[in-house]
Amino acid sequence: MATLAELTRLDTGLSKDQLRHLQRLIAWWGILADLSFSDLLLFVPIQKQGVEFAIASQIRPTTGQTLYRDDHVGLRVSDVDRPLVARAYELREVVDGEVPIKPTNRRASVMCIPISHDDEVIGVLSRELIPNFAERRDPGELERTYLEAFHQLAKMIAAGIFPFTDNEVDMDEIPRVGDGLLVVDPERRIQYASPNALSTLHRVGVLGNVAGRRLEDLGIKHPVIGSEVGPLRAVVAEIERNDTAVQLLGVPLVEQNQSRGAIVLLRDITELRLRDRLLVSKDATIREIHHRVKNNLQTISSLLRLQGRRLESDEAKLAIDESVRRIRAIALVHETLANETTDDVSLADVAGMLARTAQDSFTSPDRPIHFEVIGDAGLVPSDIVTPLAVVLNELLQNTVDHAFPARAFASEGDIALVEIFLDRNEEEIRMAVRDNGIGVSADFDSETQKGLGLTIIRGLATTELGGAIEVRRRQDLPGSEALIQVPLTAS
Repeated sequence: MATLAELTRLDTGLSKDQLRHLQRLIAWWGILADLSFSDLLLFVPIQKQGVEFAIASQIRPTTGQTLYRDDHVGLRVSDVDRPLVARAYELREVVDGEVPIKPTNRRASVMCIPISHDDEVIGVLSRELIPNFAERRDPGELERTYLEAFHQLAKMIAAGIFPFTDNEVDMDEIPRVGDGLLVVDPERRIQYASPNALSTLHRVGVLGNVAGRRLEDLGIKHPVIGSEVGPLRAVVAEIERNDTAVQLLGVPLVEQNQSRGAIVLLRDITELRLRDRLLVSKDATIREIHHRVKNNLQTISSLLRLQGRRLESDEAKLAIDESVRRIRAIALVHETLANETTDDVSLADVAGMLARTAQDSFTSPDRPIHFEVIGDAGLVPSDIVTPLAVVLNELLQNTVDHAFPARAFASEGDIALVEIFLDRNEEEIRMAVRDNGIGVSADFDSETQKGLGLTIIRGLATTELGGAIEVRRRQDLPGSEALIQVPLTAS
């Protein structure tokens, strides 16, 4: 589908509102091509001296043979090359005729339909039909019905009624003409049902001849006609019966402000809805697993705290407390995953929770430390966030233990500050933890340090995540900084 930017680059001189109208029409391209059994070309005027058009969009039918194997989008033609297009554009009326098919000597049957918007012609829709089909003397009922529906929509296009401005239909998920088609009159009585439509109706328990029966009599409640008071619009609805789900798209047909009924496309979406339910069930199961893992980790933390209260050694108690904090960091990730519908987590949210936990756990009125998260790394896979959360927890713990020893601040307004910076690009995630404390020594080398905290940080950042870490004295201000780089391909 041509985007708004692509249409703008064609130098048509059309306003954004007019280009959006063309884009809405292109969204209905597939249905219009299938109803007409034809190739469709969209011609838009080009700003220059003389009359020239560019082909902005092209589509081939799935219900018939195509005329063109080549892609003509972007091709520019003059009024001499395409006289019928120029005539429909200038006269503001539907023009029928024939054009030669290059490079062969055959001719194609063409219907050129002016595209109106706010009483102004902004382009031409050319329906180009293969000669063999155009020459058929006795088309069947299905072909006649499809073509009548297309001609009705063509009149609405020329009148500026179609495509509808008030349209919230997701065009990527609607039924196609071949899935099944009903034609209903203004009283919602079915005038025609295609064979595929009958098969779909049979699967939801509608048996026998449906011609002349109202949609309501079949148990189908669908506002397909549209209100005469409100704006015209296409409506999508679903019915589910006999373990079968059917999607319906109703398109109202009007002429001279009078309702001409509607066409209703329908298709069996039972397999799609079953797949959706399975995915929802799977997502719920995964979230429940994360919730249970979080609860189990909290239980382990509680058991460790109970064990710690029975210990007499201060060193053992400290080791227990540090283990509890590490487990809590992992539990925070699983708690976040339990509330998400995907397996990706906002690293900024996790960092914020860890910062608030550090604020509550490590600070006191006589030793205030302020924690702040700056930047955002977006959504990150959980297998990267979990070890990063443990790394960040260790860095915050080390910062509190070593950057801000128990001391009086230099002045009454002195504030101990720890900043967590987050950033990312296409290849990696960058995280930095900076403080304004006493700072490490100028010759500090994190690779040679034997402390458990730095050992855990190095193991997770380099070995598990395949990244790099550097802890050094800050060069701009007093204090230290830990710089971490993690590739997004880590697993």
